[in-house]
Amino acid sequence: MGLEKSVPSSLTVIIGGSGSIGSACAEEFIYRRPDTEVMILGRESETKLDLLSEDSISDAAAKVASRGLPVSIILVATGILHTKLVQPEKTWRQINQPALDSLFRLNAIGPMLVMKHFLPLLPKLGKSIFACLSARVGSITDNELGGWYGYRASKAALNQFMKTASIELSRTRPEAVCLAIHPGTVATRLSDPFSKNGLNVLTPRDCAKRLYKLLSEADIRDSGGFFDYEKRRIPW
Repeated sequence: MGLEKSVPSSLTVIIGGSGSIGSACAEEFIYRRPDTEVMILGRESETKLDLLSEDSISDAAAKVASRGLPVSIILVATGILHTKLVQPEKTWRQINQPALDSLFRLNAIGPMLVMKHFLPLLPKLGKSIFACLSARVGSITDNELGGWYGYRASKAALNQFMKTASIELSRTRPEAVCLAIHPGTVATRLSDPFSKNGLNVLTPRDCAKRLYKLLSEADIRDSGGFFDYEKRRIPW
């Protein structure tokens, strides 16, 4: 007799699953939790989700709901630090509106629209997780170097969205956990130009292992918090 494939009992959703961290997290969840179906969403996935299009976010949420499985984890593994047209600013003289618009739309507004449409999919009873990848530089308290105006501010805005959403979420889903997570410096296209000599740089696989452990161990006492990949609390 051949091995029978187990029937999934829950659904893990990874948004931004085509990116380095997102794809590594998808592989980690598939390996660690064979009882869970992993659904990857993004601009290039079978079920399209574009953070710049609320309609695509709403449609993707409807597709997730149609699976008929309880959603145990939603991880938003998206973000933008730089492109050909967007670069971290060293001084306020380098600020420009198009770059700020891009940073806020992709790092804060897009994830907030995901919360709008996906948080209602979490079960009303039992533990569930909603997590967004943030960044330590989004901490206002921890900002001692300055610079990177747009990226810092957009991640700080994301943190505020997450904190506020966690409060509302607790009223209808008291066991749901809402987390902002700094994944560390990971060897990706996003961070490569700004990694200093490769020191303390995680591979996507190592990052995924740490994120899996963090999400698996998180509980309601952590909801509304901002943590790094080792579950050390980061000040707002």
